[in-house]
Amino acid sequence: MNLDFSQIVPYIPFMLQGIWVTLQLVIVALIFGFILGTLIALVKIMNNRFLRFLADAYTSVFRGTPLILQLMIIYFAVPQLTGYDIPTFLAAVLAFGLNSAAYISEIIRAGIQAVDKGQMEAAMALGIPYKPAMKDLILPQAMKNILPALMNEFITLTKESALVSTISYMDLMRRAQVVGSDIYRNFEPLLFVGLIYYMLVMGLTLIGKKLEKRLRQGD
Repeated sequence: MNLDFSQIVPYIPFMLQGIWVTLQLVIVALIFGFILGTLIALVKIMNNRFLRFLADAYTSVFRGTPLILQLMIIYFAVPQLTGYDIPTFLAAVLAFGLNSAAYISEIIRAGIQAVDKGQMEAAMALGIPYKPAMKDLILPQAMKNILPALMNEFITLTKESALVSTISYMDLMRRAQVVGSDIYRNFEPLLFVGLIYYMLVMGLTLIGKKLEKRLRQGD
């Protein structure tokens, strides 16, 4: 099969550095997406039809178009219109965060609507204003119910982050490409990075299962 993994040994530290680079992007994008997604979810359950239309349109656009297209538009097309060269990290965070917000908004909306409506009615009957009732009563219960789904979004985002290699962001995938072009062998570095991605995803999956188990025990 003409495989020689000894050639990638000197490059292993270089590729391992991509783990933190990748996780840094995923964590920042997820936080941004979670905050924006929460706001969009709250708009979706409001009585204002115009704002609901805007929130639904946002979700439809970002869920209905490829993530790599959104990344390309932000990194290549926006500078053409604005004259501002967006750094690769910022472009990646914006693309992944905006895309993730669309999915997270639906997760949170479903979680809020799954909470018994009688609890909000009881809070209103007791004279508790809508905002404190939503913040202190409804949202905590919704977050507890949707935590496994949010963990799945984290895992999905980790795998999809490999797309940022297309804009030369030095994540795991890009580092494997650099090593492959340097030693003129692609299978070995790609397989090595693939194992790293697999271990990251399996680790996150185990964490998600433990959180879900703890939540069930809490019930």
